[in-house]
Amino acid sequence: MRFTSYWHDTAPRFAGAEKGPPDGRYDVAVVGGGFTGLSAARRLAMEGARVAVLEARHVGFGASGRNGGHLNNGLSHSYIAAKAELGVERARALYRALDDAVDSVERIVAEEGIDCAFRRCGKLKLASKPAHMAGIARNFEAVHAEIDPDTALLTAGELAGEVGSPGFHGAMLSKKSAMMHMGRFVTGLADAAVRHGASIYENAPVTGRRKAGGRHELTLAGGSLSADKVLLAGGAYTSGPFDYFRRRIVPVGSYIIATRPLSAEEMQATLPGDRTYVTSLNVGNYFRRAPDDRLIFGGRARFSARSDPRSDEKSGAILRRALAGMFPHLADARIDYCWGGMVDMTRDRYPRAGEADGVHFAMGYSGHGAQMSVQMGEVMAEAMLGRADRNPVAGLDWPAIPGHSGKPWFLPLVGLYYKALDRFR
Repeated sequence: MRFTSYWHDTAPRFAGAEKGPPDGRYDVAVVGGGFTGLSAARRLAMEGARVAVLEARHVGFGASGRNGGHLNNGLSHSYIAAKAELGVERARALYRALDDAVDSVERIVAEEGIDCAFRRCGKLKLASKPAHMAGIARNFEAVHAEIDPDTALLTAGELAGEVGSPGFHGAMLSKKSAMMHMGRFVTGLADAAVRHGASIYENAPVTGRRKAGGRHELTLAGGSLSADKVLLAGGAYTSGPFDYFRRRIVPVGSYIIATRPLSAEEMQATLPGDRTYVTSLNVGNYFRRAPDDRLIFGGRARFSARSDPRSDEKSGAILRRALAGMFPHLADARIDYCWGGMVDMTRDRYPRAGEADGVHFAMGYSGHGAQMSVQMGEVMAEAMLGRADRNPVAGLDWPAIPGHSGKPWFLPLVGLYYKALDRFR
């Protein structure tokens, strides 16, 4: 078993990084070389801006290369709850932005010719308990009537042709959702940004910043640069002189395993519907078929802000048991990959984007980042270019989390709370 991201291990490495240390003057410095930063850099460079992408490790090192491979439209929250919390217009705008996000990924894949196995497949939100199905049905009725007719409600009996586990009580189908190979996409997106004129620097963490003469002066390992504007796109991996954002972002571990390639018969017995799948538990699971016919199976597993081989191994054992319980015929299937990564959660689990603490930013995708990050990268690029503001969360209040300075000491307590909800509801 390899303790490395399947997406990283099965994709070509980006080879277009600048060889020397960062130096000079730029229109925009983008901090973070994941989907948000690369999408923004591509759009800015296409419009003639001089752009530098500053990545602390390698392109796609963070959440963009450590996720489950889903591109799911629709809110992770109940749409009914989102209307109550955000107001009808903002809830609808955010829902439409998630729809647009999947379209944006599909468009960029086509425009840049990225070979990443993008495919519209639909997502099933599976009811793990009968009471959950009642809530899913209420949410479906509101979504289907008000915002997204490309949805359907499936009974438990109809799931036989969708998922090879009898333990679910129905599901909501969101037909616009998609999947792709995340590692191949992030490399292709970086290549595209460079083709359009962006400069990408790897192993270039930002260690200091100040404003001088109306410009941003950024200090980096082995170099420095200045820029008219800065876009912070680090998410849960934000480090350096950005304390304002670390007090508002909670890095939460999400862990994933990938089996050996399954036979056609095994895959048909497991995921006959060949979609992306998410269960309704708070501490639930998500899964899909990989391009090479592995089962990719993930979940929160443990409420931890660590991801290293030792931590991932513990989480992988929990996921292995969950997989065997859901799909007993795969109980002895070899696990080839086990990896983890940090998800950038906000307290209310809604994303944030805009301008604060002197920089532009987009982060806090809270588990819906693969597609939304690409969308918000373009949205923030357009904002920095002075174009019409398409930010669905513009002006949404974002207070600091009391007692939080970047290290989420409270995660075990949160985990106990959500496990209690799953047990009794």
